[in-house]
Amino acid sequence: MQAQKAYTTGAGESETVSDAYIAEQRRNLAINTKGQGFGPQSPRNIDIKQGKNRVYFGNAPDSSRMNLCNIHFHKNAEHAGGEFTTYAGNGDGHGYQTGYKYDGHLSKRELTPSVEVCPSDHGGLKPGDTIEVHYVHSSAKVVPGASLGACLSDSISNPDFRVEAQVFVLVNDENAVDFTHHTQVSKRKGFYQAPRIPRWTGEPVVYAGSTTGPGYNEDGSPYQVTWSVRPKVVKVDINTVGSWCEDNQFDEDHAHGVRNLVKNPHLLSKIK
Repeated sequence: MQAQKAYTTGAGESETVSDAYIAEQRRNLAINTKGQGFGPQSPRNIDIKQGKNRVYFGNAPDSSRMNLCNIHFHKNAEHAGGEFTTYAGNGDGHGYQTGYKYDGHLSKRELTPSVEVCPSDHGGLKPGDTIEVHYVHSSAKVVPGASLGACLSDSISNPDFRVEAQVFVLVNDENAVDFTHHTQVSKRKGFYQAPRIPRWTGEPVVYAGSTTGPGYNEDGSPYQVTWSVRPKVVKVDINTVGSWCEDNQFDEDHAHGVRNLVKNPHLLSKIK
C-alpha cells in the first residue's frame, strides 16, 4: 500500500547499492522510530510470526464490509514468504530493482520475450517479472480512485484500512489469467468491491502493519493497516497487465517501488 512521501536516500537511480547502504537505512529506521510510538510496520516476511511491537489496534472489518478505494502494484513483491522468497537484490536504494521474486519454474514458452508493458523511468515489465498487487479498502464512504487520497474522507479522519495483497508472475501466455478480470470493480450490498480477487491462493496471512513504499525506508509510517497477504502466486498474461496500465480508473500506468523488508522485531506485530 503505497503512501505518498518524499524519498530520504541519496543513491543514484542507476546504481545497485551495497549491503552496507541497506543496513544504514535499517539503522536510520530504528533510530527514527525508537520511542516515538510508531505502530507495527510493513512489509514483512509472512512466514515469520514473531514480533515485539506493543502498539495494538483491532483488525479492520472484512473487506466485504468496506469500500475498495484503490488498486496498484509494485514491481517485485514487497512482502517475502510463501512462493516468493527469492531476493531480487539491493536495487538502487529508492525501492527499484529490489524486493522478492516468484520462486517457481517458468517454461521457455512462458518467458518468450514481448514488448515491455507499463513503461516508466525505472523500466517496464517483461515476462518473468513478479508484481505484488494491493487491493486497498477503507471504512470511509469513498469512491475508488487514484492514490491513498481516494481512501480518505472529510467525514472520517481515521478510517480503518485493509489491504488484500496478491502476488502475480507475468508470463507470455494468453491462457494465463486475465489481469483486467481480476481487477474489475463493482458495487455489492452498498460497498465498492473487487469481487474477482483470486480465492485459490492459500489462506491469507493476516497481520497488523502499515502503509509501505520506499519513502519509508528510513522513517516510520503513521498509518495503521490490516493486511491479508496470500502465500501462493498466480501466473498472469503480461498483455492483460499492459492493457490495464493503459486504461484504469486508478490512474496507474507503471509499477511502484518497494520498501525494504522490515526485520526489526520492535517494528513488527506478532502474527497469531
